[in-house]
Amino acid sequence: MTLTTGAPAPRRPARVRRRAQPPVAVLRLAEPLSAQPSDPPVHHVRVALDIRLRALLAHDPGARTGADVEDVHQMRVSVRRMRAALKAARPLLEAEWSDALRAELGWLGRSLGPVRDLDVLLPRLRGLAADLTPDEREAAERLLDTLTAEYAVAREDMLAAMSAPRYTALLERLADAVRLPLPTPSATEQRPELVELVRAEYQSLRRSIRRAGQNPPDEVLHALRIKGKRLRYTGELAEPALGKPVRRVLEATAGLQEVLGDHQDACVAQQRIRELVADLGEHGAGPVAFVAGRMAERESIRAEHQRTLWWAAWQHVKTQAEAL
Repeated sequence: MTLTTGAPAPRRPARVRRRAQPPVAVLRLAEPLSAQPSDPPVHHVRVALDIRLRALLAHDPGARTGADVEDVHQMRVSVRRMRAALKAARPLLEAEWSDALRAELGWLGRSLGPVRDLDVLLPRLRGLAADLTPDEREAAERLLDTLTAEYAVAREDMLAAMSAPRYTALLERLADAVRLPLPTPSATEQRPELVELVRAEYQSLRRSIRRAGQNPPDEVLHALRIKGKRLRYTGELAEPALGKPVRRVLEATAGLQEVLGDHQDACVAQQRIRELVADLGEHGAGPVAFVAGRMAERESIRAEHQRTLWWAAWQHVKTQAEAL
């Protein structure tokens, strides 16, 4: 593997240097990997990591400039898919190796998370404010100004992480992982097939939903959303080998994720609005508190609407997954 870095930037204050610095590294990868249905399951894992690493690198420059919020989103998605693939395929891989790599990907995901969350929240709240009267919009801007300042700090923290040696080392580690066959356990240990990995994630989700019932608390729905995402990402890992039956599960799970994701976004927006008003203290009284209440009420209505849809979306997932 060859690592190419840009010329060193001139000495400037740290915050300015992070904005101006070019991508920390460009990895020269070999030709993209591919897999046939007959290939061993562990090779499909390797191909999945290769695909996601390339996506991560493709969106790195845009995430640094901030020109398109989709770049940070796609970097975060790539990290999550790699982590999900490593978790689902843990029985196929050398555990210490896969757990360590997954932990480092978790660090990167946490570095990207606050920026992506605000990329979602700020436009959502601006959309709510757009329907208010001019005087009410002025009050809403006081709330949004706080989030805008928070966003600037989050981007600085993200860029610091992406400029750190730890990030470069992670990219090198991922490139090494896809360059050669992945480390596996002893040949005497039993290794599940890809369809078994998908079934295991589905059974985990089904058990959690059975315990939760049809009308669980918001935080339980959020936990179910995470489990559904794991099923979806594991299905993506297996889809090249298993074809149409898994594609049906993926389509159904995407529908469930959309419903639960919209519900979670509404819940997060409500909570952040309340926190912003509380942070303003006595200055949050009067027009700001009134406007915040209106905005929070709209998000509450959205959350409750999505709550009415999730059970039917789950039943569709169940039908498709049990046909595997």
